[in-house]
Amino acid sequence: MKAMTLNKYGEDSVFEASEIAIPTLKSGEVLVKIAASSVNTVDTMIRNMGNDFPLSPDTPALLGMDFAGIIEAVADDVKNYKVGDEVYGCAGGLADLPGTLAEYIAADSKLIAKKAKNISMKEAAAIPLVGITAYEGLKRAGIAAGQKVLVHGGSGGVGHIALQLAKHFGADVYSTGGGDKQTALIEQLGAKAINYKTKTVEEYVQKHTNGVGFDLVYDSVGAGNLINSFNAAALNGQIATTVSMCELDLTIAHMKGLSLHVVFMLIPMLHNYKREVHGEILKNLTEIIEAGALKVVLDEQQFSLEEAGKAHARLESGQAMGKVVIENQ
Repeated sequence: MKAMTLNKYGEDSVFEASEIAIPTLKSGEVLVKIAASSVNTVDTMIRNMGNDFPLSPDTPALLGMDFAGIIEAVADDVKNYKVGDEVYGCAGGLADLPGTLAEYIAADSKLIAKKAKNISMKEAAAIPLVGITAYEGLKRAGIAAGQKVLVHGGSGGVGHIALQLAKHFGADVYSTGGGDKQTALIEQLGAKAINYKTKTVEEYVQKHTNGVGFDLVYDSVGAGNLINSFNAAALNGQIATTVSMCELDLTIAHMKGLSLHVVFMLIPMLHNYKREVHGEILKNLTEIIEAGALKVVLDEQQFSLEEAGKAHARLESGQAMGKVVIENQ
């Protein structure tokens, strides 16, 4: 089968067209003919950092985590999927799990779900990693109807899904963005936009919560921005973040009695730990999508499998609005 592989890591690394064997199925797996895959920041981190990043597969490496496609074969012990099912998931591209920059993937059936009927393969391929991340963070932070929720980075991959899910769960949703395009997208997706470049945390907390703070803050920016999240949260508030590999003074969090939830959605894949939870989340997302309460935003530029390097460059440029997707056909 056709694949785009890396023979070396580093900022000067280049994807090369290769012919590799179609994977054979192990217990619990399904063989999926990939229609589309999407590029996530962690994919570019693996490509650039290689052996310095503990998630990286050995070279020659087959990267790519998200995919959507059609099942062509199932292992004997797989009962909940059949040949011809349209599915999506996040199931490879790290450690010893071959990735999605290829024609086929042998995916653990616990890590996938049936694709929503009202979206394209490209849209479905863009959802798994960011969708699971957004859903998990909101649920672990106790999302509930009537809460005031703040999403940092609401025009980004995780953020634009998180703000829609928070709205779906009945919250009053606000979100930060850094420019007119970003704030326009946030408003279009149903949240009240806050331009963090023109409004201080104190100003928007006062304006939108009468100084009380937000019940839940989903911080998809993280790291140093977590201080802004702590300042924006109400007493005994909940913070969910996707980026916490940093050193911070937690005094504010302590004095406000905040709870911090760190979301690292790759754990089930890396450690074969509760993988079925990802499948259940994807099933829930399918239902939400089919109900019309969630849509994914795709970047305007399109890429083929052979253009995997250009797709990575597009994401790294910071110019993409929405998810960068690679089509296999």
